[in-house]
Amino acid sequence: MRFLAIALILFRISLQISQAERTRFAFVEKQMGADFRIVLYADSEKIAKEAANAAFAEVERLNAIFSDYDAESELSRLSDTSGSGQRIALSDDLFAVLDASQKLSRQTAGAFDVTIGPCVRLWRIARFRKAFPLTEKLAEVRKAVGFRHLNISQTKQTALLEVPNMVLDLGGIAKGYVAEKALMVLGQRGIRSVLVDAGGDLALGDPPPGRKGWRIEIGGLKHPDLPVLELARCAVASSGDVEQFVEILGKRYSHLVDPNTGIGLTTRIQVTVVTPRPMYADSLASALSVLGSEKGVKFVQKLSEVRAYFVEGIGDQRTLREARGK
Repeated sequence: MRFLAIALILFRISLQISQAERTRFAFVEKQMGADFRIVLYADSEKIAKEAANAAFAEVERLNAIFSDYDAESELSRLSDTSGSGQRIALSDDLFAVLDASQKLSRQTAGAFDVTIGPCVRLWRIARFRKAFPLTEKLAEVRKAVGFRHLNISQTKQTALLEVPNMVLDLGGIAKGYVAEKALMVLGQRGIRSVLVDAGGDLALGDPPPGRKGWRIEIGGLKHPDLPVLELARCAVASSGDVEQFVEILGKRYSHLVDPNTGIGLTTRIQVTVVTPRPMYADSLASALSVLGSEKGVKFVQKLSEVRAYFVEGIGDQRTLREARGK
């Protein structure tokens, strides 16, 4: 027994030395309209590059499914069937994202809604022109919005878009899913100490050698009350924007669209979520931004394995609220 104990100690010391000798590598590519960054520790540059290339290839594959800019993506082709009465078979990836989105939509009474595409497109134009959308036009596009119009069959893995002119927008959930899949690809290649940054949605593997975790500034904001955490084997996502806005007729609006109104949020809020799964962190951060801190804190307190940080206001008038699940 004593010999076995000594052998185990020597093995652990050897493993720690081996891990400490691993080199840090960082790779960045423009993917899904954002900078995708992979930071990893590997034994050689060759191993690191091959693993990163495999992860980026997975990102490209998934973007061809989820993009609402690519007319040939699976998502766009699904949107094109809206109002046709056709029930469309879904790939495993698109089904996983749409099924998860519908569950969160039901839980939040529509604060998260992937059918918001028509309103998002209209609001982009409004922000560019700095002019409020015409009332008639807004009313028209809102007819195509509503998560209850998206009918998902879990048994058949199909989707039916029940009303015409629906446009699905996965901007609040897809990057989290993609980060999760990229992390899996890296793990399959033996890369354990890794951080995947999908345009602000983080998927964290094992910590860097010799450290407890990856150093994460919550919200990415310099604020005296915001914690800096050391995290590993979890996900971090932020949504909202307390810095940028568009002012129309003397009122400030966010780029984030409220599914209940079809226009940008008027509350200055940023929400950061820490939870095990990247896809859930991404979508939950979006939902909590719409719910606001009062409802959001109460919602988080009912969940498991979730921490959320709400920052509201601007400049010196910012306030911070933290919520933890059960």
